[in-house]
Amino acid sequence: MKLATLSENEIIITLIALALLLIMAFVFGSLMELIKGPRVVGEILGGMILGGSCMFLLFPALSERIFFAYAEEGKVLNIFYQLGLIFLMFLSGYNTDIKVDKSNAKTIGLVFVGATFLPMLGSIPFFGMFKSYFIGTAGNEMSYNLVFAIGVAITSIPVISKIFFDMGVMNKAFSNTVLTVSTFQDLCLWILLNVATRIVQSGEIRLSEMILIVLVTIGIFVAIACISRYIKQVKSQWKPNTFYSLSFAALMFTCGVLYMLGINIMYSAFVVGYLIKAIFGTEETVKTRMHFLENIAFSFFIPIYFALVGIQLNVIHDFSFMRFVLFFAIAFGLEFIGTWVLLLFSGLKMSTRMNFAITMNARGGPGIVLATVAYSYEIISLEFFTVLILTTMLSSMIAGYYLRLQQKRDPKVFDEL
Repeated sequence: MKLATLSENEIIITLIALALLLIMAFVFGSLMELIKGPRVVGEILGGMILGGSCMFLLFPALSERIFFAYAEEGKVLNIFYQLGLIFLMFLSGYNTDIKVDKSNAKTIGLVFVGATFLPMLGSIPFFGMFKSYFIGTAGNEMSYNLVFAIGVAITSIPVISKIFFDMGVMNKAFSNTVLTVSTFQDLCLWILLNVATRIVQSGEIRLSEMILIVLVTIGIFVAIACISRYIKQVKSQWKPNTFYSLSFAALMFTCGVLYMLGINIMYSAFVVGYLIKAIFGTEETVKTRMHFLENIAFSFFIPIYFALVGIQLNVIHDFSFMRFVLFFAIAFGLEFIGTWVLLLFSGLKMSTRMNFAITMNARGGPGIVLATVAYSYEIISLEFFTVLILTTMLSSMIAGYYLRLQQKRDPKVFDEL
């Protein structure tokens, strides 16, 4: 059997395109970190410079020679795009820690409900206001409504974690509460996104199928907890190469199997990451191996993924600044109000309630994943895709700068609730 391949010239052009994407992501990501902003925002900006918002507009012929040099180049680059998404979700799954501090259970519950369900319910009256501009070519209203509601409520674990690490407040009462709530929130919203993609694929709402998807996705985590107990005793016998080989094999195979059950690739990768953690634990040798993998993923695949997200954004065409501002105000406001209102029953002081309300607005990586997955399934339009990405970038920066300002005013503000 002979495999079809690209010509030598096509391979070189592809490598040049990847190099440009990586360089722009690195440069603008580093610049963003210099001004204490989320690196992911800079990586997306780097991609935007190469796309229709800048380079393609100013130098269309040059852009076509690099990114549209042959008919299949978009599909080839999309492989790296998907690999970046898969590794991002895989590593997110591994770093997910599902546990509740009993002494702080009330606050966790109030923040979870206030930052998740209240904003989603509050977004319902606004579905129709944006529908004609934001709904995708698939034309599925139910899937569009779900994505709209998720976009309002979602919070980013990676961005918030990076901000807490940089500020030196990781494992404090405030940071632990935020990360625990974000974990439960993301699990719920990933399930809803999986339901949305399934609805648009089948073209109809089948209640039995939707219930099955929810049960399967929840049941997977229960099964992982049970299975891991019987496998843990052999983990120490596996060498590093065995660890990586089995992890990658499990990642690819599970994505394929779960896809047949109606679970999309994004959520499957998240599940496998959590499975690896459940089986191998967080011992120092395992954490070291995962750290090596993170270095590779966050140095190549994930920056290219974010740069390719940016290159698709077009703030010159297919974009309304006023609709973006309006959606941002609605999303930020509903998340803020929902969290604030529920925390009125917690007994926390006003400044702490304010910190939670601002922090839960950081949408980061999960917000970007939501936009890219929904756009790839044609649930949302290019304009809504752009609006969701820009909302994610702006809300993450606001949360980061606000938290640093609070710490500057009172260095011990996050030590206790």
